[in-house]
Amino acid sequence: MMKTPAIAAALTALLAATAVADDYLGNLSNNRYNANSTANPYGAGSPYGANSINNPYGEYGSPHSAKSANNPYATDAPKLYDGNGNYRGRLSNNPYDADSTSNPYGRYGSPYSSESINNPYGAGSPYRADSPTNPYGEGLEIYGE
Repeated sequence: MMKTPAIAAALTALLAATAVADDYLGNLSNNRYNANSTANPYGAGSPYGANSINNPYGEYGSPHSAKSANNPYATDAPKLYDGNGNYRGRLSNNPYDADSTSNPYGRYGSPYSSESINNPYGAGSPYRADSPTNPYGEGLEIYGE
């Protein structure tokens, strides 16, 4: 009987540590004026930022890193979340990853899926505040592992 609270506490600590371990990389957005936008070359989109997806020498921007958004064979690409915390796939050039935004047949990459940022009438609508294609919106939050 005493082991149940201890196990629950250990699992809670493990989950909390996992949630904190993700790096916030900015927002995938076309908004050049938002400091958190990857389209802002002086903010999160800087090619010199250590955690920038636009840094070709960084962990998340290198074409050779397994955690990069720019590696077509990436296995741990950054994750996308909308403003409500809903998972929106992985920001990846990998067309074979089921969760990749570059997979034309996947849930998050298909131009016909309502959850895809590539669908101009769904999650990729330029009129949605959390859409990456809205030039004045917030975009989707990017987290790296």
